[in-house]
Amino acid sequence: MILVTIHVPLKDVPALITTQRVLRTIRLASKAAKMFKLTAPRIAVAGVNPHAGEAGILGEEEGKYILPAIRQAQTEGIAVTGPYPPDTVFHSAYKGQLDIIVCMYHDQGLIPLKMIAFDTGVNTTIGLPFVRTSPDHGTAFDIAWRGIAGCNSMVEAITMAFELDV
Repeated sequence: MILVTIHVPLKDVPALITTQRVLRTIRLASKAAKMFKLTAPRIAVAGVNPHAGEAGILGEEEGKYILPAIRQAQTEGIAVTGPYPPDTVFHSAYKGQLDIIVCMYHDQGLIPLKMIAFDTGVNTTIGLPFVRTSPDHGTAFDIAWRGIAGCNSMVEAITMAFELDV
């Protein structure tokens, strides 16, 4: 999963959904696929509105910004499809039918990830000139210095950084 917007309030997300930003993220998803050695990556784009906007009934972002980005990426040779309803696209990924989902905002992508990999999730920044990974949990100030924090996500982040850098 890769995010179009990162740590912004939900109220600000619609204004940040632009064709250029979505296209840039699709390109980064394609780059990530190569980093992870996916030979024929299946990249899907989630809509931002319920049911991916229902052809404009529930929002215009899909038709106005997201679909043009997908079409442009396809002309560049990127195998990407969508926009898909955000509430169902993750099920397809969970069943192994998709490799990468382009998500429009933080919680859209992170809730499904943390449901299945809370203790082992890894954050990877794509597009930097070096490998950057980190545990995919927050700062955990609520449990700091209490002796109850687990190390699994950190171990996974270090392992992934090593594997990507080899």
